[in-house]
Amino acid sequence: MKTRIGVAIMAAVLALYVVLVAQRAWVLVTSSDPVAITMGAALVLLPILAVWAVWREVSFGLGASRLGRRLTDEGALPAEEVSVRPSGRPVRAEADALFPRYRDAVQASPEDWRAWYRLGLAYDGAGDRRRARQAIRTAIRLARGSDD
Repeated sequence: MKTRIGVAIMAAVLALYVVLVAQRAWVLVTSSDPVAITMGAALVLLPILAVWAVWREVSFGLGASRLGRRLTDEGALPAEEVSVRPSGRPVRAEADALFPRYRDAVQASPEDWRAWYRLGLAYDGAGDRRRARQAIRTAIRLARGSDD
């Protein structure tokens, strides 16, 4: 629930940002100064980029959540538990020891979104967020294209 509230707050702040920047862009674009017109055109691009970035993150979160719920319902989430430090971060050596199993599952079945999702969880447990997001994005893409 905290995450959804945070996303709603971010969306509201983004909407305010878009309105304020659009106002400034309009003032600049309607002026007679070529430099101001160029700056106004550039300001139009910033809100578009911001909306795209927020949409991409929100859609990633929704897709990852949906697949996580499906795996939970199927009883197919990884059952291993990794010890955590007082900070809440997993003990990397334990997470690294589990990683080969999930990597091998993806290599054996590269079109299985479930294997990719579990690999993403393993990467996340090992502290590699970039690869975790890549693997889960692959899982989302594959799940969209699968019939099950």
